[in-house]
Amino acid sequence: MDMKIALVPGDGIGPEVVSQAVKVVDAVCGTFGHTAAYTEALVGACAIDACGDAYPEESHRICMESDAVLFGAVGDPKYDNDPTAKVRPEQGLLAIRKRLGLYANIRPVETFKSLAEKSPLKTELVDGADFVCIRELTGGMYFGEKGRRDNGNTAYDTNVYSRLEIERILKLAFEFAGRRRGHLTVVDKANVLETSRLWRQIAQEMEPSYPDIKVDYMYVDNASMQLIRYPKFFDVLVTENTFGDILTDEASCISGSMGLLASASIGMHTSLFEPIHGSYPQAAGKNIANPVATILSAAMMFEYGFGLMEEGKAIRTAVNESIARGIVTEDLADGGKAYSTSEVGDWIAGQI
Repeated sequence: MDMKIALVPGDGIGPEVVSQAVKVVDAVCGTFGHTAAYTEALVGACAIDACGDAYPEESHRICMESDAVLFGAVGDPKYDNDPTAKVRPEQGLLAIRKRLGLYANIRPVETFKSLAEKSPLKTELVDGADFVCIRELTGGMYFGEKGRRDNGNTAYDTNVYSRLEIERILKLAFEFAGRRRGHLTVVDKANVLETSRLWRQIAQEMEPSYPDIKVDYMYVDNASMQLIRYPKFFDVLVTENTFGDILTDEASCISGSMGLLASASIGMHTSLFEPIHGSYPQAAGKNIANPVATILSAAMMFEYGFGLMEEGKAIRTAVNESIARGIVTEDLADGGKAYSTSEVGDWIAGQI
């Protein structure tokens, strides 16, 4: 297969971890007989510095013309610490989601047996935890009308969802549950929010079309508690944008390191694959960042972007082997030998 991939390294450690994922993609292509052509695009602080726009038109064109987008991270302290900044790196991330129609974020949460003791939760709670969070990505409060009034002393953010937006994300969630253990948890706040009541109504309307799926409904405050009390309860969890943003970061702690978790954003035009961690500017340029989440995002790219399941499995197998053998960066070394970002990338690519 010939693949056109847009590379969007972004800011901070983004370029370092994306370059390791490229090594791994090239190793997979060489082993399985594929070709990958890369075109780099600027998004985030680097784009603002270059042209004053967090998501330039040229970057959008590159992404639209690609079969998949491999993304790093956005964010820079010089913008975080300036409340008067008119353009922020994160605006690039929101823009790429909106303009590519990336309506569904998929985050698998799984534990690595050799790292179970690194989780802040007890080993018996996390060992064997394996679920998927599906977050609606282009609606809700992040994209609703917002502003200030009363001379800036009153602020508002509007949470709006349409039936179309809710139906398409729930359809994806039901289908995922059907391919897994057949259990779907719909997370909302239907006792308070009208948007949540519409989510729950539509989910209940769709249930009869998926008779093999066990569906339960959970308020978001309870879900945030159950993720910690008993994470093995969940199989597929689906929710709206703001709740999903918070719950997926909470869930990321279960594995013991945010540097291990990948994500896919499924779109109407193309799909984007990225680690869930941020730009980690303190580590930028030091060759110490964990590249595994970005490498596993490349595995998701093969699986969900191109339907190449064996290729994705080859990456996962190599990653599991690297962790089992202790070929890990300093965040996972636990007093043992810490390998550099590039050494971990080289080892995983070589294993493939």
